[in-house]
Amino acid sequence: MNFENITYEHDSGITTITIDRPKKLNALNQDTIQELHQAFKTAEDDVDTKVIFITGSGEKAFVAGADISEFADYSVAQGQQLAAKGQAKLFDFVAHLSTPVIAVINGFALGGGLELAMAAHFRIASDNAKMGLPEVSLGVIPGYGGTQRLPQLVGKGRAMELIMTAGMIDAAQALEYGLVNHVTSQEELMELAEKIAGKIMKNSSVAIASAIASINAGFEEGENGFETEITEFGKCFGTADFKEGTSAFLEKRKPNFPGQ
Repeated sequence: MNFENITYEHDSGITTITIDRPKKLNALNQDTIQELHQAFKTAEDDVDTKVIFITGSGEKAFVAGADISEFADYSVAQGQQLAAKGQAKLFDFVAHLSTPVIAVINGFALGGGLELAMAAHFRIASDNAKMGLPEVSLGVIPGYGGTQRLPQLVGKGRAMELIMTAGMIDAAQALEYGLVNHVTSQEELMELAEKIAGKIMKNSSVAIASAIASINAGFEEGENGFETEITEFGKCFGTADFKEGTSAFLEKRKPNFPGQ
């Protein structure tokens, strides 16, 4: 698989997608968004991929925002189309994948970079990471889901302040806010991600997909999360993973989930 702006690696059930534009601090442009869409789709369709990592190359940046030079001269209609296409192609797409996505934040996660990290199912960060949505300092607002996902994660008041001030927070404050789940050193970041992925991969991938769908439903307008949970709970009873999991429990052995 050949990409110009990202790298794609698979090992032992984990697919790692790395944004690789170091001269631009891994900033997102339209070509990179398209490549990310393709990479995430490939990983989602790969039965051997149990967990997906999204990270940035180098030690400075996860993604330091969008490539502003691409849209500085856009009209109102073009701006709306940019946000709509980006959300559909990448950010909402990632959020609704059935394979767990962990954002491994290894430096600056600003603007579209933080929005990408927030679209992942959860986030871990290195202690040098800094996060923020600085769009209002450019006369625009977050357009890839930031005004919606940030309040869901940190609360309305904190999200309002972060967006209005265009400020950055460090990894320790992001942990305190609940924006990230764990903080560790740069050297131990990938090791921690792999440790968490190892715990996830011991469990039923089918049940995890149902859990993701149920949790997401609770944040979707017009969706009833409780009803989705009931439906997904019932579906689990018809899976080979359920039969294996319950049999293993009753037989006092470790399960070997077929992923079906």
